[in-house]
Amino acid sequence: MTTLASAIVDSPISALLARIVLTTLFWMAGLYGVFNFSAIVQEMVNEKLPVPVAFAVATIATQILGSALVITNFQGLGWVGAVGLAVFTLLTIPFGHAFWTFDEPRKTAEFHIALEHITVAGGLLLAAIYLAKR
Repeated sequence: MTTLASAIVDSPISALLARIVLTTLFWMAGLYGVFNFSAIVQEMVNEKLPVPVAFAVATIATQILGSALVITNFQGLGWVGAVGLAVFTLLTIPFGHAFWTFDEPRKTAEFHIALEHITVAGGLLLAAIYLAKR
């Protein structure tokens, strides 16, 4: 590896920026939820989840707290945030993107979203491994 590449890879600033970028989807969605709570509750109603307000609060809390843990690695708990976000992301597949229940063309669209969620979860699990070693 070149000296420049090593400097970038080994830089704490690079690691911080990577964690911010990795969690952007979650902290932005969480902040949106804080300021548009009724819209998040309505999403839970639309998905026919029981106790939609509780699910909305849990969703927003998971997104914001999980992101904060990953970004800051507070008390070495960044891996917990990353695993939590990975589990959350995977759970959204059966609850929000159950592609197997739809007809085409929505079935394929939801399947692609599910694949993207699996990929994001994989990245979060890699972050968990990285953060657990810090």
